[in-house]
Amino acid sequence: MTETSFAESSRTAGEVEMLLYSLDRARAQFAWKCGDLDAAGLRRAHPPTAMTLAGLLKHLALVEDTYTATDLTGEPIGAPWRDVDFDADPEWEWRTAADDSPAELYDLWRASVARSRAAWSAALASGGLDQLSKRTPDAGGAPNLRRILVDLADEYARHVGHADLLREPVDGRVGEDPPR
Repeated sequence: MTETSFAESSRTAGEVEMLLYSLDRARAQFAWKCGDLDAAGLRRAHPPTAMTLAGLLKHLALVEDTYTATDLTGEPIGAPWRDVDFDADPEWEWRTAADDSPAELYDLWRASVARSRAAWSAALASGGLDQLSKRTPDAGGAPNLRRILVDLADEYARHVGHADLLREPVDGRVGEDPPR
């Protein structure tokens, strides 16, 4: 897994650049925490939690693709998610990650991130953070893209912390940012 580099932003960057930097830094931290592991390392749980790095990879791939489809493009979500009944099996990505090889999990996550980056680039070029997402409005209305970007970065922040705790017992990898 090679997504461990990120471009440093200017210390006086504008809002869009700073928010995208924050998201890319969290993605790089996550990739570093999950990277270079075999199936046993990715599937290792640390009780009492059943969470694994494999499950985190598949979950964050789903999160990236869900935000991309629901909020940025308005297009239907693609494979492998479109055929899953998440109402019947809400833990599907966590449960099935154990069946996937490391290469499949890394490729799935990287492809989801690539789709997300392309969708963010297109969306921001056509209206910035103040535009409303493509989400079907609920009683509170559709959120703007600023809210969606913050929510996505927040999702990574939580799961980078989980990845820290899950990775250290596997091989002792610790630290905040990947080596440059």
